[in-house]
Amino acid sequence: MKNYQLKLILAFFIIGSIIIVGCGMFIASQQNIFGTELILTMIVALAILGLFCIAMAIFTVKKVIEPMSKMLKGTVLYGSTDLSKKSNSEIENLITNLRSSLVEANSQKRQTDTILEHMTDGVIAFDMKGKVTYINPTAMQMLELKDSDNTFEKIFSKYEDINMEKIIYLESWTSSEVKIENNNVSMNLFFVPFKDEINRPTGVMVVIQDITEHVRLDDMRKEFVADVSHELKTPLTSIKGFSETLLEGDCDKETEKHFLGIINDNADRMEKLVQDLLILSRYDNKRDQSRVTEFDLGELAKKCSEKFEIEVRKRNQDMECFVTADVPPVQADKDGIERVIINIISNSVKYTPDGGKISIYVGYVHNDAYIKVKDSGIGIPKEDLDKIFERFYRVDKARSRQLGGTGLGLSIAKEIIEQNKGNIDVKSTLGKGTEVIIRIPVKK
Repeated sequence: MKNYQLKLILAFFIIGSIIIVGCGMFIASQQNIFGTELILTMIVALAILGLFCIAMAIFTVKKVIEPMSKMLKGTVLYGSTDLSKKSNSEIENLITNLRSSLVEANSQKRQTDTILEHMTDGVIAFDMKGKVTYINPTAMQMLELKDSDNTFEKIFSKYEDINMEKIIYLESWTSSEVKIENNNVSMNLFFVPFKDEINRPTGVMVVIQDITEHVRLDDMRKEFVADVSHELKTPLTSIKGFSETLLEGDCDKETEKHFLGIINDNADRMEKLVQDLLILSRYDNKRDQSRVTEFDLGELAKKCSEKFEIEVRKRNQDMECFVTADVPPVQADKDGIERVIINIISNSVKYTPDGGKISIYVGYVHNDAYIKVKDSGIGIPKEDLDKIFERFYRVDKARSRQLGGTGLGLSIAKEIIEQNKGNIDVKSTLGKGTEVIIRIPVKK
């Protein structure tokens, strides 16, 4: 650095001296100024020139030459490594590693952005001022936000008990989980403060989960418990009432026999209800030890229809069973499929008026064997079709109980068919009849 300064000072001074002497001699010849006065003038000019040259040399070295020298010589610190002491190959390796690190960091950022953008949960990040620093499309859709909703207050001001200061500074005192409702959608909000390396808060992240289905299932569970209690309470009340009357001993033999018959019927109803609940429980928990066998669906359908011959004859109904094609054997739980077919035919017989018609068809289409039970019964209202497979759901509650139904038959049927990789579909017109189609894959 000193060499640069000396050389610059000397160069500036020589050039300046030549200029000053030349100018002085020219002015002296024109003005006839010679001797001591001319010498003093030149000395002062050279002194000023010297100071100016020193200043210019220092400025040029500091602002121009020194930075360029560092850049050219490679005197740049990379971490704790002085590159000026490294060979060209080592510097190239460091540059290659740096480039790889940058590529990896960019790749990880892209992966993180892709994950956040395609998450089913909403994610929003806020800085300490409450401004949105990141938000994924799911959060925008779930909370129905606009581009102008870019602050914590704008997004959550309409919900009670959501305060950013409490979340950040009273983290251990307040709940980080909040449940909200937005247009019949239930959501769980988890608030997590960001913190730096010395544990200072730097912002808040919100994770939004759609729990509508969980809430619906929880409501169904509560409704199921209430329905079971109601279904058990009715026969129990009847049994208790008639048994207390019998215990009083004031009844004749004929009345006692009638009361005992009622008690027995209600006990049978409770037993059937409990059996159905146990079956559903086994299917729900995948504990049903069903035995898969190969069988002919047409023969099974005919066998099931024959069990209703006496009842059909009493009601003067017309029941026919047709096998419309060469149906390959199916491989499924024969006992379970038989239970489903009997349940469907039983419903058709119960809800078809005297003199009505019930037709059973067995066929084969698109690798599936099917059985179709069609009747001319009372039918099902359109608004009830989507609910008939729900547990304890009855279209006509009074008539269903009168006919001994538990409201679980179709629920059990659906569980059995689905576990045998089939499906069940119901079509119906009120007052014109119902058509139930069961499809089961044939053996490959």
